[in-house]
Amino acid sequence: MPLSWIYSKIIGARNLLYNRGIFDSFDLGARTISIGNITAGGTGKTPLVAYIAEILAGRGEIVCILTRGYGRQNPKERVLVSDGQRILAKPREAGDEPFELSQKLLGKAIVIADADRFGSGEWAKRRFGVTAFVLDDAFQHRKVKRDIDIVCIDATDPFGGGMMLPAGRLREPSENLQRANVIVLMAEQPIPYHLGLRRDIQDIAPDAFIFEALRSIRRCIPLEDFLVGQTETGDRILSEKVFGFCGLGNPANFRGNLVREGFQVSGMKAYGDHHRYNQQDIVDIEKAATEVKAVALLTTAKDAVKLGGLKFTIPCYVVAIELVFENPDGFAAMI
Repeated sequence: MPLSWIYSKIIGARNLLYNRGIFDSFDLGARTISIGNITAGGTGKTPLVAYIAEILAGRGEIVCILTRGYGRQNPKERVLVSDGQRILAKPREAGDEPFELSQKLLGKAIVIADADRFGSGEWAKRRFGVTAFVLDDAFQHRKVKRDIDIVCIDATDPFGGGMMLPAGRLREPSENLQRANVIVLMAEQPIPYHLGLRRDIQDIAPDAFIFEALRSIRRCIPLEDFLVGQTETGDRILSEKVFGFCGLGNPANFRGNLVREGFQVSGMKAYGDHHRYNQQDIVDIEKAATEVKAVALLTTAKDAVKLGGLKFTIPCYVVAIELVFENPDGFAAMI
């Protein structure tokens, strides 16, 4: 609690300096859309970043995603993960999410991992003629001006226990949602389950547009196909026992999603966020799966990009998540 109090004062002072114009925000000279959150851990930002990049690319924009690339090998270096046509870095160099985005958006978006989003954005604009930027995990990164500030909220745990880090999961107070232009509720169940949450958010941020996106499992891609970029293969595996594993900020969401989608989940193994897998991990996972008589393994795209070169004796599949908006035309028009 004492550390949370100190952290909240630091965050409050920093935001005050930006609000009063003492700290400057800089314009990249192109449409800039920020996607972020107010809690630590998974809220579904990466699928939303990809969704928005696809909308922009479909309208003829030259799209560039600017991301820090958490957990990568050399966090102080600028890494061109993808030039839009080729993937130019490995997962360890790029970071989990940047590599995943590069794979998903090949032919649609440039991806750059750099803590200095303004510097990398200026460089990308000069080199590639970028006409639209998407800032990944940037609600707290106020150095870059944005045309739209989007905040993702996990409908199952919207305010991280109501306390700031490290006592809770809040990165800044919930009242700071007032800065957001758009709030997207990430959920696995339709709107009626979240009417109370929508009212709470409207009380905090009355001027923000609120959308809801359901995280739906589209297909299960064989790992060997996924690793070579074939992401349209595979189907659902609902008739057999499966064992899930992941290294996410909120692993309970992954299991819950599998169960709600009708998978026979006989067990689950969760690692820390951004976990780097080794062969012993796979041995442990397969042993646990065998003990509960599972015949297939399921994992996420974020985890799968780190499984190259590891050997499996049980078939492993990558769950492809699709966002389904309750008002897709309205969201696309706003973008």
